[in-house]
Formats: sequence, structure tokens, C-alpha cells
Amino acid sequence: MSGEIIGLHQWLETPPGRYLLEWERQHFDEAVTDVFGYHALQLGLAGLDTLRTNRMPHKWLGVQEGTPAAAFVTDFAALPFAEGSLDLVVLPHTLELSADPHASLREVERVLVPEGRVVISCLNPASLWGLRQRRARLYRRLGFGQLFLPEAGDFIGYWRLRDWLRLLGFEVETSSFGCYRPALSSEPWLARYAWMDRAGDRWWPILGAAYFIVAVKRVRGMRLLGPAWKNAKSLSAAPVSIANKAHQTRAD
Repeated sequence: MSGEIIGLHQWLETPPGRYLLEWERQHFDEAVTDVFGYHALQLGLAGLDTLRTNRMPHKWLGVQEGTPAAAFVTDFAALPFAEGSLDLVVLPHTLELSADPHASLREVERVLVPEGRVVISCLNPASLWGLRQRRARLYRRLGFGQLFLPEAGDFIGYWRLRDWLRLLGFEVETSSFGCYRPALSSEPWLARYAWMDRAGDRWWPILGAAYFIVAVKRVRGMRLLGPAWKNAKSLSAAPVSIANKAHQTRAD
């Protein structure tokens, strides 16, 4: 990797980026397959279709301004959806790239229905990748060295994110860590350390380079007597119908 500062989308095309995407794509596919409802939203990372295995009839892709994608542009802390109108929201590295991740998560809680799910992936600061990035940032202040991960964005620790979710009324349903190989930029060298993925799950499970959380929105005092499906007309006024059609095509 060169010494230039690159964004997340460019970094994901590098060998470690592709390695990370492969692990995350598998987990997103498994996590969203059996989440039922009518309305699903992915925020950020347009290059990864996290909803491709989900069968909801209405899917949207929301991106921030300046992102090249067939999607609608929105402020992640002010989504153009009514309160309690979405069944599933997916956040692939969205929070760590957000200017105000806590505000973005509060907005996700607002638009989700009771018992709706949020699926989140983040890079783990307590990992070999996180350690190399912190060291590289220190070296850069001294005028030399290069970053391993993209410059933009801040790591969010796993337990810190769990605390945020708990305070907003979410209950963590499942969580997992992955990508235990060292912070290497060469594909052959990454392949040599494939054994660490198997060992990591057993011997140092919370030290993976990335982590994955599925959480459920709980509402105190509410008991659902049947499916929480809503009439699709409830979102007919949302200003995203064209983006929905484009993203639906890719997801199918």
C-alpha cells in the first residue's frame, strides 16, 4: 500500500480490505436472511450489498453526501423516515465513519419498529490491526510512517458500543469477532497466516480485527400479539422511491 491517504472504499480494494469484506459479507448474509418485515435500510458502504439475502419487499440504500452510488443522500442523524417505520437497519462501518455516531444510533432507534433489528460491523481497536494503526498515527506525528487503515473514521470499542445500545433500549442478540490475521498488506503473506483465523476463534476470540453485532429494539411495557408488519403505504411518502428501485434490482 502506498503512503497516500485513502478512503475506506479504496482501502477495501486492497488485500486486507478484500479479506475483511469476505468475512463481513458472510456474516451479513447470515444475519439478515431470516429477518422478516416490509422495510429494510442500509446506511453507508455502497460497495457492499448487505441486504442481498433478505426477502423484504422494500429496501433502501442511504449514503452521505459525496458518495458515488445509486442511492439517496441523507444525514445519518436525520433520516427521512417516520418513527417506528423500519424493520431492519444495517450499519456496515457506518458508526465509525459518522461525525456523531451516537446521534446516528439514536436515529436508528427512532425509525425502527419495536422488535426491529440493527446489524452493525466495526473495526476493533483491541486487535493487531488497531495496534498497528495507533502506532502509525504516532509515527505520522513525528513526520514518517504510513497508516495501515484509512485515515477517516474513529474506532469504537466493542464494550463501548454495547453500552450505547443498552442505553438506547437495545438488547444484543448475537455478536462475533473475526479477521485474526496480522496487519499485512500482501495477499501471499495474509494467506500464510490463514491458520490464525481458526486459532483466534478458540484462543483469543475478542481480539479479531472486526466485530459484528445484531441487536433488537426492546420497548418496555409493550407486548406484540402478532407480526409487526405495516402497510407498505406507510412509507409511500418517503423521498427515496427511485433509489429503492435501483437498490432493489441489485439485491435481487
